[in-house]
Amino acid sequence: MASPLITILFIAFPVVLCYPTSFIDLEAKGSNRSAIRFLAVGDWGGLPYPPYITPIEKATAQEMGRVAEQMGADFVLALGDNFYYKGVDSATDPRFQDTFERVYTADSLNIPWYVVAGNHDHAGNVLAQIEYTKMSKRWQFPYYFYELNFRIPKTDSTMTILMLDTVLLCGNSDDFFDQKPRGPLSAAQANRQLLWLQERMAKSKADFLLVAGHYPVWSISEHGPTDCLLKRLRPLMLKYKATAYLCGHDHNLQYIKESGIGYVVSGAGNFMDPDVRHRHDIPKNSLKFFTGKASTLGGFAHFEVTKKKLTITFIQGRGTSLYRAVLPKRDIDRSSV
Repeated sequence: MASPLITILFIAFPVVLCYPTSFIDLEAKGSNRSAIRFLAVGDWGGLPYPPYITPIEKATAQEMGRVAEQMGADFVLALGDNFYYKGVDSATDPRFQDTFERVYTADSLNIPWYVVAGNHDHAGNVLAQIEYTKMSKRWQFPYYFYELNFRIPKTDSTMTILMLDTVLLCGNSDDFFDQKPRGPLSAAQANRQLLWLQERMAKSKADFLLVAGHYPVWSISEHGPTDCLLKRLRPLMLKYKATAYLCGHDHNLQYIKESGIGYVVSGAGNFMDPDVRHRHDIPKNSLKFFTGKASTLGGFAHFEVTKKKLTITFIQGRGTSLYRAVLPKRDIDRSSV
């Protein structure tokens, strides 16, 4: 039933969703602020049976609320696998309440949640998650892939985040049988997204250019590097001097820096996995941080973007910072701006 509607959406919406011209206004949130702050959490999708959450999701949600209150957060990036194990059936699925609305209840988390889909979401009805945008004040999932543009308050700097559907780009991955994506279900849809991505990256003059998806480019854990993204995404990240790539999929926290680009794995929102089987499959000396200890009670990443730098702080569900990294703004030619 979903295939015809998917086709219609891809035909009907590319001009509207792929070429936004407006910036999201953050000025109203505080007249003295000169930074953008946000959280990134992946693989936070609870359980399909009571109590519909895990102890790690509960602890991480509580700590996200505390950090958002104390360190500040303008929005949350939800990096996929939003509902285990087979997504949702419809926009009125009770899982939206049981695993999301009744879990992330802190006032400080009553902010926009910008969502992408993961492989478990694609086992269900992703269109229902997109439709839920109309039913929630904070759930923002306008399309499978989309662009977010921000002006950093009190500066002339900007940030762009390109939100991807890596499952449509690379194919689904059955975590119980096959650890690697098997290729896109539709080559036409995959190529359409890739062309959109290349065009947006080529045109971007943003001081900070981030890309976010579910599958990792680089990872030392269970799933390892994603061959499809190494071939299709990484060359664009290098060519257009992207600042960072954010993802989940592996259930831990990782920071890998390669060729000046920061690769953030933040997939610790619901489970923790200490697996490091792919530690030799990433470039030498590129791993800067890793934790998969269950004792941390999960975790997430906090970002602060100022005029000249992006600061990433990895935070555990137990309530302490674990690692901090800093990335500079892009060194690109802005003469045509």
